[in-house]
Amino acid sequence: MKPEDWIAHDPDPVTAAELAACDADELTARFARPLKFGTAGLRGPVRGGPDAMNLAVVLRATWAVAQVLSRRGLAGQRVIVGRDARHGSAQFGAATAEVLAAHGFSVLLLPGHVPTPVVAFAVRATGAAAGIQITASHNPPADNGYKVYLDGGLQIISPTDRDIEEAMAAAPPADQIPRAPVAPADTDLVERYIERAAGVRRGGGSVCIALTALHGVGGAVAVETLRRAGFDDVHTVATQFAPDPNFPTVAFPNPEEPGAADALLALAADVAADVAIALDPDADRCAVGIPLGMSGEAGWRMLSGDETGWLLGDYILSDTQGRQPGTRVVASTVVSSRMLSAIAADHDAVHVETLTGFKWLARADADVPGGTLVYAYEEAIGHCVDPAAVRDKDGISAAVLVCDLVASLKAKGDNVSDVLDRLARRYGVHQVAAAPRRVADVVEAANIMRRLRADPPRRLAGFDTTLDDITDALIFTGGDADASVRVVVRPSGTEPKLKCYTEVRCAVAEDLAATRQRAEALSRQLVAEIQRW
Repeated sequence: MKPEDWIAHDPDPVTAAELAACDADELTARFARPLKFGTAGLRGPVRGGPDAMNLAVVLRATWAVAQVLSRRGLAGQRVIVGRDARHGSAQFGAATAEVLAAHGFSVLLLPGHVPTPVVAFAVRATGAAAGIQITASHNPPADNGYKVYLDGGLQIISPTDRDIEEAMAAAPPADQIPRAPVAPADTDLVERYIERAAGVRRGGGSVCIALTALHGVGGAVAVETLRRAGFDDVHTVATQFAPDPNFPTVAFPNPEEPGAADALLALAADVAADVAIALDPDADRCAVGIPLGMSGEAGWRMLSGDETGWLLGDYILSDTQGRQPGTRVVASTVVSSRMLSAIAADHDAVHVETLTGFKWLARADADVPGGTLVYAYEEAIGHCVDPAAVRDKDGISAAVLVCDLVASLKAKGDNVSDVLDRLARRYGVHQVAAAPRRVADVVEAANIMRRLRADPPRRLAGFDTTLDDITDALIFTGGDADASVRVVVRPSGTEPKLKCYTEVRCAVAEDLAATRQRAEALSRQLVAEIQRW
């Protein structure tokens, strides 16, 4: 569609005027690349044009979803619609529901803002044909997004994403797409989600918890879920508890970013907490902080997503009482640590490695005969601890299980640091590090990937290496039984950079501290070599 036609049919006078004021170069840029369904749906800045999130794009995307569902024989069935509290979310959520209703679907518009895992849960719990959540998760304040669930609450994969994109390209002008009024539903689905998430707890005991919602929508639901799980001693970062789309106290609303958890860890120290929990803005991710005093040091530190993944994977697989018949499956992505594979083998479970993203992790048991997914995680602090109810990452149920683990350890006079030490002694020290490389644009990223394929490095950190070229990444591995290195390189789907994930594994002979020092030295060497690529 030509810019002048788009502007003439933009149903939002604000974005229409914004586009009309753009110069020719800016208009050309905005119309060059329409939003595409990436790892987690559509995502982009809230502004005018087909390359961004706005009312016109949401209307056309929803029209396309309605066409795809109808072609698959799902016309008239239930669709769940939810949204977070970002800029534009209320308008986009209502518009999504209205388009679906006008197409004859039975629309359940969740009241107010809700955490993303509630929508994934609701689709699965009600047998809905689809679910749509308006959210940009932990993206910058200027962004918003559009996430689609099908098939029992699983994120869409190809060819569904391409089918929707093709339908979007053929959609009518936005102001000609039919809409019908939809009132927010009087539903108990949020209540049912809270009860289910609280139920992942398996033990007893009390712990003191520090928690931040990071200006997102998970605060109230998380506190109530923890309370019902038996955790009454919860202290929240007051300045970050209420939803605020401007995220005023953090430079970047992602618990993994430097400084994002500072207020949380200060609170944890003040209240002498046993554990600190940071949810991202839509509460599908959970970051965990622990006191360093457990290992003889003062202060607190945040665990990496991999460390939390090792802890939860081992904790879930160690549970024999709740074990169901059949093969237990755990999963992690190609860019996550390899330790979960070793843990799974030790517990007579199957480990599956998937491509990046929970759209793949949620399907990890599909090709395992008699297999049932019991846990999945990605290094970017995403954890799925109750796949039977939520086949996506869920920060709130993960928080409950983390607190349950800490309570169980505390009751035995044990702690998280000691568990991590025991895992290292048993499976080796796994030192993980990210080494992102900034590039000018997608063209430069593609050129570097092409060069690495044609002329891969023969040695890394002193080890001969081999290359495994998979769908969207290059994997370099080398080493022996005593030590090994691994590097995964892939282009970012959302930013101008190459993402490089490194892992060094060193077997522990006697001295754990010395082994960690060796692993850290190898890791630094590995990262330095990557930066020269």
